[in-house]
Amino acid sequence: MKTLVLIAHPDLQASRGNRRMRDALANHAGITVRDLYLLYPDFRIRPEHVAEEQRLLLEHDAIVFQHPFYWYSAPALLKEWMDRVLSIGFAYGPGGDKLRGKLWLSAITTGGPEEAYRSGGYNHYTISELMRPFQQTANLAGMVWQPVFVTHSVLPPGVAGLKNLSDAELDSAAAAYAERVRALGTAR
Repeated sequence: MKTLVLIAHPDLQASRGNRRMRDALANHAGITVRDLYLLYPDFRIRPEHVAEEQRLLLEHDAIVFQHPFYWYSAPALLKEWMDRVLSIGFAYGPGGDKLRGKLWLSAITTGGPEEAYRSGGYNHYTISELMRPFQQTANLAGMVWQPVFVTHSVLPPGVAGLKNLSDAELDSAAAAYAERVRALGTAR
């Protein structure tokens, strides 16, 4: 099984969590990693780019959307990518069955701790509830939704007053992420 990992982080080199997650995927057969902000620095996904992105989706069995969980959603470029690439006639609507049966895994990092994402918690809702728009996008495209992979408490250096994972904890989370991505090959 081939897995496509789409990373959407506006400053991946400065990232503590998403960079480690990306690095943990290095040198694994069957995994293709693409950094959307590196590929599209001008935020313009042109028709020829759409064709290439769709070709890659067709060549892979599982798609991983890796990104920080910004304002209960994804960074802007990932939304632009979805708007352009997951088009009618390709991902949904008449003839839009090209992704049917492919696996969808969202892999996110949050700044808040796990306990903030529950009923009565700081954010009032669970990650599962907040990820419903992504799950419905997968459903509409006929994709098989996988439980979200979450790494909580990932903050930039110097943020005080909140729990922040140590480098060792981040390395452990990145290793667990790489294992989860590799395990997609046996998810069916």
